Amino acid sequence: MFGLFENKPLLEESSSQWLFDAFGWALDNFDAEIFYRDTVLVLPNNQFFPGRVDSEQAMALLMLNQVKRYACISHWPTQVYDYRSCAVEPESVPQIEISGSLRDANASELPLVAHQPVLQIPYNPQQISNPEGMIATFAHTLAHHLGQMARQPPPGGPEFWPHVTEVLAIYLGFGLMFANSAYTFKGSCASCYNPNANRDAYLSELQSVYGLAIFAVLKELPDASVSSHLKSHLRGFYRKAVKQIKQRTDDIARLKQQAALAAG
Repeated sequence: MFGLFENKPLLEESSSQWLFDAFGWALDNFDAEIFYRDTVLVLPNNQFFPGRVDSEQAMALLMLNQVKRYACISHWPTQVYDYRSCAVEPESVPQIEISGSLRDANASELPLVAHQPVLQIPYNPQQISNPEGMIATFAHTLAHHLGQMARQPPPGGPEFWPHVTEVLAIYLGFGLMFANSAYTFKGSCASCYNPNANRDAYLSELQSVYGLAIFAVLKELPDASVSSHLKSHLRGFYRKAVKQIKQRTDDIARLKQQAALAAG
């Protein structure tokens, strides 16, 4: 009776602890200094994704280049292609050469050189109508390639690879897109719903929000600067997640210590 009004965990402990461990893995392997100094919370608006284009491929390229910029990998050689063209077989992805550091906040996009191996990044034209889903898909694809360069294996083993690379994309600043596009209400009007515009999500909607909350607590972001950009039904959970994460002082201290060691 006396515990009736105590705060209950928002996620199962194994799930929330895994999310902390995944953030720790990201900090250890992918430039904790860049995370604290240069990484921003990417917002789903025209300020972060400006520009007008006249084709689906040009829109995909514009979005990809902005995602690369915020992920601090503008110097990676990439191209986009319509996934329906079957232009690239997954097993034939070439080894690319990256000039300079793996991640560099000051790097700019480099012109492609003839016969230079590039990462071919697929896009779904039907996601043009769902920009948050397309941005999250690009961020997840790039996180997959980035994650393969980790010095340490991720928590949970190979079966959790798509999940941990979503956390890595949240770590890179794209948590709002993952939270807002993790679940799409199908509604009752067939003409209003296009399932092909959705993305494949591996973290649940609430796990994505919890990961976003870890990001925000580590970056000391004001609640309103994050929650105002979330879908309305996620805002209450986000605020509760921030509160509970701040109470996990040992976990937060461990992540900050890892960041100090990784940066130093």
